Amino acid sequence: MTSPSRIAAWGATVLLLVLSWWYYPPPQVWRTSPVLNWDASGYYLYLPAIFVHHDLRELNFQDQLLKDYSPTSDFYQAYRHQGSGNFVMKYPAGLALQELPFFLAAHAVAAPLGFPADGFSPPYQLAIKLASLLISVLSFWLVRRALLPRFGEWPTALTLLILLLGTNYLTYSGAGHAGMTHCWLFFWYAVLLLLTPAFYARPSLGRAIGIGAIVGLMTLTRPTEILALLLVLLWGLTFDRAVLRSRLAFWQQHWPLLLAAGLAGAALLSIQLFYWHYATGDWIVYSYQEQGFSWLKPHLWEGIFSFRSGWLTYSPLLLTALVGFWPLRRQHPDVFWALLVYTVMFTYVTFAWDEWTYGGGLGIRAMIQSYAVLAWPMAAALRWLLARPVWAAAYGVLAVLGCAYGFWLTQMAIPGGHGLLVAGDMTRAYLGRILFRYEVPPETALLLDSNSEFTGTPLNSRVLWQQEFEQPAPGLCGTPALQGSCSLALDAAHPQSTEWVVPARPGQFEWVRASAEARADQVEPDVSRMTQYVVRFRRGSEVVKERTVRLQRALDAAWPRTLHFDMRPPQADFDNVSITFLYYGTTANLLLDNARLEAFDD
Repeated sequence: MTSPSRIAAWGATVLLLVLSWWYYPPPQVWRTSPVLNWDASGYYLYLPAIFVHHDLRELNFQDQLLKDYSPTSDFYQAYRHQGSGNFVMKYPAGLALQELPFFLAAHAVAAPLGFPADGFSPPYQLAIKLASLLISVLSFWLVRRALLPRFGEWPTALTLLILLLGTNYLTYSGAGHAGMTHCWLFFWYAVLLLLTPAFYARPSLGRAIGIGAIVGLMTLTRPTEILALLLVLLWGLTFDRAVLRSRLAFWQQHWPLLLAAGLAGAALLSIQLFYWHYATGDWIVYSYQEQGFSWLKPHLWEGIFSFRSGWLTYSPLLLTALVGFWPLRRQHPDVFWALLVYTVMFTYVTFAWDEWTYGGGLGIRAMIQSYAVLAWPMAAALRWLLARPVWAAAYGVLAVLGCAYGFWLTQMAIPGGHGLLVAGDMTRAYLGRILFRYEVPPETALLLDSNSEFTGTPLNSRVLWQQEFEQPAPGLCGTPALQGSCSLALDAAHPQSTEWVVPARPGQFEWVRASAEARADQVEPDVSRMTQYVVRFRRGSEVVKERTVRLQRALDAAWPRTLHFDMRPPQADFDNVSITFLYYGTTANLLLDNARLEAFDD
């Protein structure tokens, strides 16, 4: 008999392999590090520092690394320790330890193949890509092995497909951002969820050491993964007194195994302590500096539901897993509390981090490793649904749409993909405009700032303000002008235009449209340096509502374009509207002309 779960696992394998090859990002003019870039390069940096440059304290190779490969725009992966004067890696050493065998293989063949043996040339990039791909493939087979005997063929098969296609996992798998920690941690959670029940069924020294080593390695990779201990300690427990007494008796009988597990985990964690002491002289160093947790004000609502980067907004089918805790309690009460307590704690800690978008990305990437745990309640929910044909059919439609949505998002976010997803800056209006599209007009990018768009036919349109910049303030005349003899040109010496003020009151119009003709000599990739078009509704000088739009989001090099964005007036009282343009350091030589503010009704 054909096994649906085996077919699903093979399908996941093939899809991972195909996407890994199809979307492998080519080197770019400004970055020749397609895999080891941004945070991925920070986790990996231990390896070239030790084995290539033999420099784990001063990191004197950093300038050459930025020049040759540009993995990041600046060197934020380490900082100079005040006490010792040496550099300290921002990220822990766990992922580098896991990548070590693949790094050594690349290091052995780089020079014979004619590549620099410098830790970042193409053999190293490919080795890390293949390592993450291998781990991603193995993970799905391990999840299948855990789910199949407990939930059956079809729930297991559908769980595998939903995790791959209907969530943000694929974007951070070996087929996507391959140098990140998430697919590796997903793998270790999958191993832990196999090893833990095996240990309680037949305790042995090997299994105890394995569990301790896995938890230690995960914590060495991301410190918050210490929460994986909850899965081990709570596994099989319920509120039944007999069960609790039995567990206490188990640990009293097998305390040497508990000690062995603790020693195995501590041995791996000591790697970080020894590194810190070697680099700084201190045994404990907080390497994240100003970043930290807001324990009393976690970003739960915006982190889970916002359009900016909400977890369930971009992986809605994971609601199946959250709802699935209810049938899980009925189907497997022995694992319910372990999985539930872990999920609640892990989610809380994830969104208590102040940088809750985690540098941007598709959804919240820091949740991805927990999907190996959430696979269990998801399979329980699917098992419940499949026993009820009407409910199953309705859910099937939603699941197909959700997987189509998830796979489309992956193509928008994956390296080498279509790139319409803008990490950490998404808005409701922008997502609605790009949804299920692969190309959109450049001006669509302005919705990332305005988050508002009028799509009907304007009524009662009239111009409130217009400026052709023929007589701007001294030093602001840019030539050759887009129209007439002069265009507005802001620079470091003249970072702000005149602020124009137009009388206006509530009820006079239902929309305003700000527009301008714009041209830049080159693309400005840094959002923080883009010139801003600012419209403010005010009461006197008090700002009631404001829109700040970065014009270069929608500009290609050298091509003039008329840009506009729409805005509704505030419900609060106002008596004027102000318009100004602000410069923030761009070198793109932006010229503006024929700016206007129009009012209209819908």
